[in-house]
Amino acid sequence: MRPDSAPVGPTASPLAVALAAVAVSSVPLWMALFTALRGEHPRRAEWIGLGVGFLGVAWLNAGSRLAATPVGLVALLVATIAWAYGSIWSRGRDLPQPFMAAAAQMLCGGAAMVVAGLAIGERLDDWPTAGGLWAVAYLASFGSLVGFSAYIWLLRHVRPALAGSYAYVNPVIAVLLGAWLAGERFGPQDLGAMAVVLSGVVAITLARARAVPARTVAGDQA
Repeated sequence: MRPDSAPVGPTASPLAVALAAVAVSSVPLWMALFTALRGEHPRRAEWIGLGVGFLGVAWLNAGSRLAATPVGLVALLVATIAWAYGSIWSRGRDLPQPFMAAAAQMLCGGAAMVVAGLAIGERLDDWPTAGGLWAVAYLASFGSLVGFSAYIWLLRHVRPALAGSYAYVNPVIAVLLGAWLAGERFGPQDLGAMAVVLSGVVAITLARARAVPARTVAGDQA
């Protein structure tokens, strides 16, 4: 089990949610750094795309409250770095298939979170509402079974910069879902920020697409 996403949960209350979103969007940058330290240097276009995507997420949350306690900031920093390092470390390892790996990590991580919650005094005073249960079911199915399994698969088959770009796409999807399901409104600034985020993702994707033909041509000439 990687000590990655667990600190984000307990720090969400002393942290502004927008700050957590900005911090999590730094994961692709950390992943690129750890990849470079291993000798697999990202392409220049990937670095540009990563920087543009991060700035876009920061802009998207610029109008929100960005505050945190020192403990919350440290825990969030540890969470993002641990997630990025664990993602890069897992590449090339003899690990179970994505579904089994996701199940094992979620089971161990969930048990650890229960123990940590009890240790700091959290208790289940009331039975969750129907909305809360549906939210948990959604997170368990789409967030864990589908999303996390897909992420593990991507780590094995694509470059880290492209796999980590999920951290840029997620805030955009969250804004659109909020407008669709909850009637939330967004203005021109939000549209501009989302355009910047998506342009960063496009740059990362095109860098990968150009790299494949380049290697193919080099192999044919050899």
